Amino acid sequence: MTQDIGTAEMRFQDYPIDKMIYVVGNEQNYHFQVLSILLDRLGFKWGKELVHFSYGMVELPNGKMKSREGTVVDADDLMDLMVSDALKAADEAGKNADLTDVEKQEIARIVGMGALKYFILKVDARKNMLFNPEESIDFNGNTGPFIQYTYARICSILRKASIDSIVPIVPIVPIVDKEIELIQKMSEYPVAVEQAGKDYSPSGIANYCYELTKIFNQFYHDYSILNEENEQKRQMRLVLARNVAKVIKNGMSLLGIEVPERM
Repeated sequence: MTQDIGTAEMRFQDYPIDKMIYVVGNEQNYHFQVLSILLDRLGFKWGKELVHFSYGMVELPNGKMKSREGTVVDADDLMDLMVSDALKAADEAGKNADLTDVEKQEIARIVGMGALKYFILKVDARKNMLFNPEESIDFNGNTGPFIQYTYARICSILRKASIDSIVPIVPIVPIVDKEIELIQKMSEYPVAVEQAGKDYSPSGIANYCYELTKIFNQFYHDYSILNEENEQKRQMRLVLARNVAKVIKNGMSLLGIEVPERM
């Protein structure tokens, strides 16, 4: 406790900050409640503003990820497992057919790490959770690979259309309900980011990215982009798809997750 008091004072002296956020497990809730009270009693005006981001425990199907209780899970081993699982899942789904071995390994790294990060971040960090490696690597549902694959699909569409041929100004054409829904969802992105910051909750951004991805896939299932005969509609849908990709990439980057242009 005395160590934390001294460290807190040094941080405010050495850095231009106005608030400290301690990212520590919920087993330390009482400790940080007392620390905040003590800092306030000692006359530090920022004592009451101390934030303990109390995250829940992560469990695996075969036990808790906690060394204190004898179940040691090495992070490097878990990440290696995720990358190998991503490579295996892509091979089984036939997604690696046209890729070199180097490209396969790099995409497996991006997808494996994305699956791990997303599966953990999509859940409210304050809650205990069960991390299932097999579920996290699924290319369908609320997973990182599902979002990454949609981003790669959009990139493929833009490559086939020749991105340089996309007009800078969107033609004025009638739009369907699913296009309106996509535009409305994209407009909600700044609000989702702001709220995630206020709540100290990355899950808000993760689930926003999933919702946007799901809406785009519903639209893509019902309406053609590249094969649209009306050139103005085609151009509008290409611009729409390009902006969806931008938002997905931006949102996932806030979570520390890369999105590959090919999968």
